[in-house]
Amino acid sequence: MRVHVVSDVHGAADALARAGEGADALIVLGDLVDYVDYRDPTGGILGRVLGAQVSSEFARLRTAGARDELIAYIRDAWARVPDAPAVVQEAVREQYDRVFAAITAPTYAIPGNVDVPQLWPEYSRPGLELVDGEVVTIGGLRFGFVGGAPLPPGVSPRRSGPWTPHVVPAEQFAAAVHGLDGIEPLDVLCSHVPPAVPELAYDVVTRRAEAASRALLDVVRRDRPRAALFGHVHQPLAPRVRVGRTECVNVGHFRTTGVPHVLRW
Repeated sequence: MRVHVVSDVHGAADALARAGEGADALIVLGDLVDYVDYRDPTGGILGRVLGAQVSSEFARLRTAGARDELIAYIRDAWARVPDAPAVVQEAVREQYDRVFAAITAPTYAIPGNVDVPQLWPEYSRPGLELVDGEVVTIGGLRFGFVGGAPLPPGVSPRRSGPWTPHVVPAEQFAAAVHGLDGIEPLDVLCSHVPPAVPELAYDVVTRRAEAASRALLDVVRRDRPRAALFGHVHQPLAPRVRVGRTECVNVGHFRTTGVPHVLRW
Protein backbone atom coordinates (compact mmCIF):
# COMPACT_ATOMS: atom_id res chain seq x y z
CA MET A 1 0.00 0.00 0.00
CA ARG A 2 1.26 3.49 -0.87
CA VAL A 3 -0.36 6.65 0.50
CA HIS A 4 0.73 10.23 -0.22
CA VAL A 5 0.14 12.89 2.43
CA VAL A 6 0.14 16.67 1.96
CA SER A 7 -0.85 19.72 3.96
CA ASP A 8 -0.88 23.49 3.50
CA VAL A 9 -1.70 23.49 -0.20
CA HIS A 10 -2.54 27.22 -0.12
CA GLY A 11 -3.96 27.35 -3.63
CA ALA A 12 -1.27 25.24 -5.35
CA ALA A 13 -3.75 23.36 -7.54
CA ASP A 14 -1.22 22.30 -10.20
CA ALA A 15 1.02 20.65 -7.62
CA LEU A 16 -1.95 19.01 -5.94
CA ALA A 17 -3.02 17.51 -9.27
CA ARG A 18 0.31 15.63 -9.32
CA ALA A 19 0.38 14.75 -5.62
CA GLY A 20 -1.55 11.52 -5.98
CA GLU A 21 0.48 10.12 -8.88
CA GLY A 22 1.54 6.54 -8.12
CA ALA A 23 -0.46 6.42 -4.87
CA ASP A 24 -3.30 4.17 -3.81
CA ALA A 25 -4.73 7.08 -1.82
CA LEU A 26 -4.04 10.74 -1.06
CA ILE A 27 -4.47 12.39 2.34
CA VAL A 28 -4.90 16.17 2.53
CA LEU A 29 -4.47 17.71 5.98
CA GLY A 30 -5.94 21.13 5.31
CA ASP A 31 -5.23 24.74 4.42
CA LEU A 32 -6.36 24.57 0.82
CA VAL A 33 -7.09 28.32 0.84
CA ASP A 34 -4.34 30.88 0.21
CA TYR A 35 -5.51 33.68 2.51
CA VAL A 36 -2.28 35.58 3.19
CA ASP A 37 1.01 34.99 1.38
CA TYR A 38 3.88 35.73 3.76
CA ARG A 39 6.47 35.67 0.97
CA ASP A 40 4.52 37.63 -1.66
CA PRO A 41 2.27 40.38 -0.22
CA THR A 42 0.51 40.75 -3.57
CA GLY A 43 -0.68 37.12 -3.38
CA GLY A 44 -3.38 35.43 -1.35
CA ILE A 45 -6.86 36.77 -0.81
CA LEU A 46 -5.59 39.65 1.32
CA GLY A 47 -3.06 40.81 -1.25
CA ARG A 48 -5.43 40.56 -4.20
CA VAL A 49 -8.45 42.16 -2.49
CA LEU A 50 -6.99 44.57 0.08
CA GLY A 51 -3.57 45.21 -1.45
CA ALA A 52 0.06 44.42 -0.68
CA GLN A 53 0.36 47.02 2.10
CA VAL A 54 -2.48 45.48 4.11
CA SER A 55 -1.14 41.98 3.51
CA SER A 56 2.34 43.00 4.68
CA GLU A 57 1.01 44.66 7.82
CA PHE A 58 -1.16 41.63 8.60
CA ALA A 59 1.92 39.40 8.36
CA ARG A 60 3.96 41.76 10.54
CA LEU A 61 1.35 41.93 13.29
CA ARG A 62 0.76 38.19 13.28
CA THR A 63 4.49 37.48 13.42
CA ALA A 64 4.75 39.87 16.37
CA GLY A 65 1.92 38.06 18.16
CA ALA A 66 -0.08 41.30 18.46
CA ARG A 67 -3.47 39.55 18.39
CA ASP A 68 -5.70 42.43 19.53
CA GLU A 69 -3.96 44.95 17.27
CA LEU A 70 -4.18 42.52 14.37
CA ILE A 71 -7.91 41.98 14.86
CA ALA A 72 -8.60 45.71 14.99
CA TYR A 73 -6.41 46.43 11.96
CA ILE A 74 -7.88 43.80 9.67
CA ARG A 75 -11.44 44.57 10.78
CA ASP A 76 -10.92 48.20 9.75
CA ALA A 77 -9.37 47.16 6.43
CA TRP A 78 -12.31 44.92 5.53
CA ALA A 79 -14.79 47.62 6.58
CA ARG A 80 -13.65 49.66 3.57
CA VAL A 81 -14.71 46.90 1.13
CA PRO A 82 -18.36 47.04 -0.06
CA ASP A 83 -20.16 43.75 0.72
CA ALA A 84 -16.94 42.23 2.04
CA PRO A 85 -18.50 38.87 3.05
CA ALA A 86 -19.62 38.25 -0.54
CA VAL A 87 -16.18 39.28 -1.86
CA VAL A 88 -14.43 36.86 0.49
CA GLN A 89 -16.78 33.99 -0.24
CA GLU A 90 -16.35 34.47 -3.97
CA ALA A 91 -12.55 34.48 -3.60
CA VAL A 92 -12.64 31.32 -1.47
CA ARG A 93 -14.96 29.56 -3.91
CA GLU A 94 -12.69 30.45 -6.83
CA GLN A 95 -9.77 28.79 -5.04
CA TYR A 96 -11.82 25.77 -3.97
CA ASP A 97 -13.13 25.29 -7.52
CA ARG A 98 -9.54 24.92 -8.75
CA VAL A 99 -8.10 22.98 -5.83
CA PHE A 100 -10.86 20.42 -5.36
CA ALA A 101 -11.02 19.86 -9.12
CA ALA A 102 -7.28 19.04 -9.07
CA ILE A 103 -7.74 16.05 -6.74
CA THR A 104 -7.48 12.84 -8.76
CA ALA A 105 -6.56 9.94 -6.48
CA PRO A 106 -8.99 8.51 -3.90
CA THR A 107 -8.63 11.24 -1.29
CA TYR A 108 -9.29 11.71 2.43
CA ALA A 109 -9.35 15.37 3.47
CA ILE A 110 -9.73 17.54 6.56
CA PRO A 111 -9.84 21.36 6.81
CA GLY A 112 -7.07 23.51 8.21
CA ASN A 113 -7.28 26.75 10.14
CA VAL A 114 -7.58 28.93 7.01
CA ASP A 115 -10.26 26.78 5.40
CA VAL A 116 -14.02 27.37 5.34
CA PRO A 117 -15.40 23.93 6.21
CA GLN A 118 -19.00 25.09 5.75
CA LEU A 119 -18.36 25.11 1.99
CA TRP A 120 -16.71 21.69 1.80
CA PRO A 121 -19.87 19.57 1.44
CA GLU A 122 -20.49 21.32 -1.90
CA TYR A 123 -17.31 19.68 -3.23
CA SER A 124 -17.97 16.17 -1.93
CA ARG A 125 -18.00 13.53 -4.66
CA PRO A 126 -17.15 9.85 -5.12
CA GLY A 127 -13.47 9.37 -4.39
CA LEU A 128 -13.27 12.40 -2.09
CA GLU A 129 -14.00 11.60 1.56
CA LEU A 130 -14.38 14.43 4.10
CA VAL A 131 -13.20 12.74 7.28
CA ASP A 132 -12.80 15.38 9.98
CA GLY A 133 -13.37 13.74 13.37
CA GLU A 134 -13.50 10.24 11.91
CA VAL A 135 -11.49 7.03 12.05
CA VAL A 136 -11.05 5.43 8.63
CA THR A 137 -9.43 2.13 7.67
CA ILE A 138 -7.04 2.49 4.73
CA GLY A 139 -5.16 -0.58 3.57
CA GLY A 140 -5.87 -2.35 6.85
CA LEU A 141 -4.58 0.48 9.07
CA ARG A 142 -6.71 2.72 11.29
CA PHE A 143 -6.26 6.44 10.49
CA GLY A 144 -7.72 9.04 12.85
CA PHE A 145 -8.41 12.57 11.53
CA VAL A 146 -8.86 15.92 13.31
CA GLY A 147 -9.01 19.21 11.38
CA GLY A 148 -8.90 22.87 12.36
CA ALA A 149 -6.78 24.42 15.08
CA PRO A 150 -7.22 25.02 18.82
CA LEU A 151 -7.12 28.43 20.45
CA PRO A 152 -5.00 28.90 23.57
CA PRO A 153 -6.76 27.70 26.74
CA GLY A 154 -9.31 30.23 27.94
CA VAL A 155 -9.46 32.13 24.63
CA SER A 156 -12.73 32.30 22.67
CA PRO A 157 -13.07 32.80 18.89
CA ARG A 158 -13.38 36.43 17.78
CA ARG A 159 -14.49 37.72 14.42
CA SER A 160 -12.06 40.12 12.75
CA GLY A 161 -13.91 40.69 9.50
CA PRO A 162 -15.75 38.73 6.83
CA TRP A 163 -13.26 35.86 7.01
CA THR A 164 -12.95 33.87 10.22
CA PRO A 165 -10.23 31.24 10.69
CA HIS A 166 -11.31 27.69 11.50
CA VAL A 167 -10.18 27.79 15.12
CA VAL A 168 -12.06 26.45 18.13
CA PRO A 169 -11.71 26.66 21.92
CA ALA A 170 -9.01 24.38 23.29
CA GLU A 171 -11.56 22.29 25.19
CA GLN A 172 -13.64 21.72 22.05
CA PHE A 173 -10.60 20.69 20.05
CA ALA A 174 -9.47 18.30 22.78
CA ALA A 175 -12.94 16.75 22.83
CA ALA A 176 -12.71 16.14 19.07
CA VAL A 177 -9.32 14.48 19.49
CA HIS A 178 -10.46 12.26 22.33
CA GLY A 179 -13.57 11.47 20.30
CA LEU A 180 -11.28 9.27 18.19
CA ASP A 181 -11.10 6.81 21.08
CA GLY A 182 -12.06 3.31 20.06
CA ILE A 183 -11.64 -0.30 21.01
CA GLU A 184 -8.58 -0.56 18.77
CA PRO A 185 -5.71 1.96 18.95
CA LEU A 186 -4.93 4.20 15.99
CA ASP A 187 -2.18 3.18 13.57
CA VAL A 188 -1.76 6.69 12.12
CA LEU A 189 -2.88 10.00 13.67
CA CYS A 190 -3.61 12.75 11.11
CA SER A 191 -4.25 16.36 12.12
CA HIS A 192 -3.75 19.85 10.80
CA VAL A 193 -1.82 21.09 13.84
CA PRO A 194 1.05 19.24 15.50
CA PRO A 195 1.12 17.48 18.84
CA ALA A 196 2.40 19.79 21.60
CA VAL A 197 6.12 19.16 21.09
CA PRO A 198 8.12 22.43 21.02
CA GLU A 199 10.41 21.39 18.16
CA LEU A 200 7.37 20.72 15.98
CA ALA A 201 5.50 23.96 16.64
CA TYR A 202 8.03 26.62 15.52
CA ASP A 203 7.18 28.15 12.12
CA VAL A 204 10.17 29.44 10.13
CA VAL A 205 7.90 31.61 7.94
CA THR A 206 5.93 33.42 10.65
CA ARG A 207 8.93 33.13 13.01
CA ARG A 208 6.78 32.16 15.96
CA ALA A 209 5.43 29.11 17.74
CA GLU A 210 2.17 28.05 16.12
CA ALA A 211 -0.86 26.29 17.58
CA ALA A 212 -0.21 22.78 18.86
CA SER A 213 -2.34 20.32 20.82
CA ARG A 214 -1.66 18.60 24.11
CA ALA A 215 -4.60 16.30 23.38
CA LEU A 216 -2.89 15.05 20.22
CA LEU A 217 0.25 14.33 22.23
CA ASP A 218 -1.86 12.42 24.75
CA VAL A 219 -3.26 10.22 21.95
CA VAL A 220 0.25 9.60 20.61
CA ARG A 221 1.35 8.42 24.04
CA ARG A 222 -1.81 6.36 24.54
CA ASP A 223 -2.05 4.59 21.18
CA ARG A 224 1.64 4.65 20.17
CA PRO A 225 0.71 4.91 16.46
CA ARG A 226 3.24 4.28 13.71
CA ALA A 227 3.11 7.94 12.73
CA ALA A 228 1.55 11.27 13.66
CA LEU A 229 1.22 13.41 10.53
CA PHE A 230 0.38 17.11 10.53
CA GLY A 231 0.87 20.43 8.74
CA HIS A 232 0.18 24.03 9.78
CA VAL A 233 3.82 24.75 10.65
CA HIS A 234 5.83 25.88 7.64
CA GLN A 235 9.22 24.19 7.82
CA PRO A 236 10.70 23.19 4.43
CA LEU A 237 13.33 21.12 6.28
CA ALA A 238 11.06 20.06 9.10
CA PRO A 239 12.54 17.93 11.88
CA ARG A 240 11.09 14.52 12.59
CA VAL A 241 10.64 13.85 16.26
CA ARG A 242 9.96 10.51 17.87
CA VAL A 243 7.63 10.27 20.82
CA GLY A 244 8.15 6.72 22.01
CA ARG A 245 7.71 4.53 18.91
CA THR A 246 5.75 7.21 17.01
CA GLU A 247 7.44 9.25 14.30
CA CYS A 248 5.91 12.75 14.24
CA VAL A 249 6.20 14.14 10.71
CA ASN A 250 5.49 17.67 9.51
CA VAL A 251 4.06 17.50 5.97
CA GLY A 252 3.20 21.22 5.84
CA HIS A 253 5.86 22.03 3.26
CA PHE A 254 3.70 21.21 0.23
CA ARG A 255 3.18 24.78 -1.02
CA THR A 256 6.96 25.28 -1.01
CA THR A 257 8.16 21.93 -2.33
CA GLY A 258 5.21 20.38 -4.18
CA VAL A 259 6.40 17.02 -2.83
CA PRO A 260 4.06 14.75 -0.80
CA HIS A 261 5.13 12.66 2.13
CA VAL A 262 5.01 8.97 1.22
CA LEU A 263 3.73 6.18 3.48
CA ARG A 264 4.34 2.56 2.44
CA TRP A 265 3.41 -0.71 4.11
